[in-house]
Amino acid sequence: MPAPDHYDVAVIGAGQAGLTMGYELTRQGRSFVILEAADAVGSAWRTRWDSLTLFTPRRYDGLPGLEFPGDPDGYPTRDEVIAYLESYAQTFELPVQTGSEVRAVRSENGSFALDLQDGEAVEADQVVVATGPFQIPRVPKFAADLDPKVFQTHSVGYRNPGELPDGPVLVVGGGNTGFQIAEELAATRETHLSVGSRQMPLPQRIAGRDLFWWLGKLGILEKSVDTRLGRRLSTRDTLIGSSPRGAKRAGVVLHGRAVGASGRTVVFEDGSTLDVASAIWASGYRFDHSWIDLPITDSGGKLVHRRGVTDVPGLYFLGLPWQHTRGSALVGWVKDDARFIAERIAERAPAAAETSLEGATHGK
Repeated sequence: MPAPDHYDVAVIGAGQAGLTMGYELTRQGRSFVILEAADAVGSAWRTRWDSLTLFTPRRYDGLPGLEFPGDPDGYPTRDEVIAYLESYAQTFELPVQTGSEVRAVRSENGSFALDLQDGEAVEADQVVVATGPFQIPRVPKFAADLDPKVFQTHSVGYRNPGELPDGPVLVVGGGNTGFQIAEELAATRETHLSVGSRQMPLPQRIAGRDLFWWLGKLGILEKSVDTRLGRRLSTRDTLIGSSPRGAKRAGVVLHGRAVGASGRTVVFEDGSTLDVASAIWASGYRFDHSWIDLPITDSGGKLVHRRGVTDVPGLYFLGLPWQHTRGSALVGWVKDDARFIAERIAERAPAAAETSLEGATHGK
């Protein structure tokens, strides 16, 4: 069997985090590969619903070296983001290897060995895990108590209202995803939304300016999770452009936390019930790093890192929510953490000469 390909750096995941990391590694002149389990870049975006629209304007959504096309004050759709990520990978000729799911990462002979699903393997001196926050869909256990005739899907499987059968639909989850999906459904059917915990609603625009303009102006986007304000914000989810009042105007009926189910009936925390034909679980995701055979978590299973730098020399994470700031997992701000990780990579292996990309950049 031939020896595995060896790289300076292996990047796992070809979403915005992995592609931005690739840009930085190209600037350093390093040999690297971006391993993507799916058959195309931006796989997490391809599994979101058809009408998804970002809550950040295009002027903020570009990755380093390439502006996001279109009206800078408008909000891009899911398909625009996918097309942009494809263009980004092509523009900078990033070495994305699709269909390459990483099944294990382990230490071997002073470097890292990455086992792929097809029995192949890759070796690298350093590794960046850029798989993002959308890993294992979270669904409450009581979902199994619903009648099999009730249509159920996690939000990751929802595409558009036409997929659902006739009858009342319940969306469970009071985040941005839950509110957006519920408001879309309410235009054509009886729609209910279960909100387990109240979130702070923020308007999309204030005094004619986008919310993120104000957040940048006030320096809030630069507050790290190590600051007092950052610690407070990191534990509080916010609704951007959505609100309970807006949902009600759209025809959505609001409920408290869903706590149980039987047959076609969902039970809420206050004892009220609702018979449903469909249930959409916009209940988030959980991380799964069990495939990394290295000491990266604490006794409670929580990932241990400092701005993406783990205690395992040469192993990094990128694109985690609040990895450093509010923008760490957002398209237009992941570049800051990517640059930081690239600097740490260079500190461990400073020999590679930096390569200028000025001739290939377009704008930013």
